[in-house]
This record gives sequence, structure tokens and C-alpha cells, in this order.
Amino acid sequence: MERLATVGVQRLGRSSSRIGLGLAAVGRPGYINLGRDRDLPADRSVDALRRRSAALLAEAYGRGVRYFDVARSYGRAEEFLAGWLPGHPDAVVGSKWGYEYTAGWRADADVHERKQHGVDMYARQLADTRALLGDRLDLYQIHSVTPDSGALADPALHHRLAELAREGVTVGFSTSGPAQPEVIRAALEVEVDGEPLFGAVQSTWNVLEQSAGPALAEAHARGRFVIVKEAMANGRLAGPGAPPELIAMAAQHEVGVDAVALAAALAQPWAAVVLSGAATVDQLASNLSAERIDLRDVALDSLAETPAGYWRTRASLPWH
Repeated sequence: MERLATVGVQRLGRSSSRIGLGLAAVGRPGYINLGRDRDLPADRSVDALRRRSAALLAEAYGRGVRYFDVARSYGRAEEFLAGWLPGHPDAVVGSKWGYEYTAGWRADADVHERKQHGVDMYARQLADTRALLGDRLDLYQIHSVTPDSGALADPALHHRLAELAREGVTVGFSTSGPAQPEVIRAALEVEVDGEPLFGAVQSTWNVLEQSAGPALAEAHARGRFVIVKEAMANGRLAGPGAPPELIAMAAQHEVGVDAVALAAALAQPWAAVVLSGAATVDQLASNLSAERIDLRDVALDSLAETPAGYWRTRASLPWH
């Protein structure tokens, strides 16, 4: 892979754990993960979630996690992470731009996010991210690129992103929706001045939604850093409603079914980091036990849903 896309990638691979911690579930009072109404206390004030985030970050760091994931739309997640970062020079930070948080710190808001992938949104949100994270930003991703976002066909935006890459920040993108493979392959072809723009991709992959796998394998083969999000399908794979096959594996390995779901993602040879979205320290400890399980030779293809069906179900999940 050419120089531009590799700028900044090196730090992303330096971790004693292949599991990273994402703060989507604790950076704001409302989110779509199942069971979150039980996981978080009734007090979801800014200070309460700041303390919860700090406890998770400390626990993750103490257990070897070094990659931490936030986004402009995750409420105050960037702010919470920025307050914890001093004293942790080897922590690696990824954030995302392109969605704006609009819920006003309410879990029952009608609209929680607004998407816009243009140059103006990028410039404004990069300034906001820099104000909080400064030079600790290692990876900056376009948040949830889909075929209709326009982000992959905007040369002006690409040149602005290339400027950031030349400053040493890896430029990446995340994907959502049933067209993930199409978006990943299109993004791999985006170039600026003859060099690939994107050095990293973050996509949804789990045993229920496996469609992005071949495209992510191609991205890995072409030198991109691959991050897996939603490995537990927003909680659908973390409890008694998980497929019986996963529950049986969990009993066999004496771990939680959440660990088996994460282990399935870790077993993919193209996955560099798999994100935990834990909301409690106990959940995080259970998630991290996934690294003790080797599922590389276990076939789980039969559990996959159709992409359209999976994303239709995800869209119906309530915000808690």
C-alpha cells in the first residue's frame, strides 16, 4: 500500500490485546444496545457517565487494552476520553466525524443524530475533536458511510482528508447497512494524487451479519487496518436470546456467550481489532475472556441472517 494511507497506521497495531473499547454506550444517556436499561443506573447525568467511562477505561487499560474508540455523535465520549488520556501515552485513539449528536442529553429524544458527510461538517467537527483530543488523535474516520452519503465521490473532501493524513493521522471510514461490501470495495479505490486515501476501515461483522467479511479480507490483503464493531449485534448475542450454538460453546468454554460472540470476530484473520462496547466493568471482564477462546476452525456460517433482514431488525431496536 502506498505512503499516504499508511501514515499513522503503525501505532494502531501496538497493543497487548486485540480487543478495543468503544464508548458509544456510555458517552450519552440513550443508545440502542439491548439490556442497557439494566446496565446503567437511573442517574445518567454527565458526571455519572463520566465516572462510568473513567472506570471502564481504567479497567480496560489495566487489562492490556490500548485502542479506544469514540465519535463526535457519541454525546460527550470524546470529552470523557480526553479527561482520562493524560498519563496514558501509549493509548491509541480513534474517533469519527459525520454524525452530529442532537439529543440534548435526553434518552427519549425523537432524533439522536444528524448525518452530513460534506466538507463543512468535516471542518467543524475536526476542530471540535482537536479541541478535546489535540495531538492524541491517531485515527479519524468518516462515520457510517453508505452508498447515499456522497463521501466517496467528493474530491474536495478527499483532499482535505489527505491533508490530515499527511499530518500523521490515519484517515479511515466506518460502514453500516446492507451495502457494506459495496462501500468497502468502493472506498479501497479512492485515491488522492495517485495514492490510496484510506488506511483503516471499521465495519459491522458478527455471526448474524457476516456479509462484509470477504470485502474486509480484501481490505486487509491490501494493507488496511480492519476494526470490527457491533460483534455482539447490539446485545442480541450477549444473553439468553443468542443462538443455541453460541450458548453451548459458552458453556463448553466456561465463559459468557458475549465472549463467544467476540471470539468469533477475533477468529477472522483479517480483523486487527474487535471492539467491546461494554457498559459495566463486569461486562468488560467477560468480553475480554474472548481472547482465551480459539474459534478459527469453528464453522458459524449457518447462523448468518440476510443483510437486509439483519439491518431491518437493528433499525427497530429501541433507544434506552
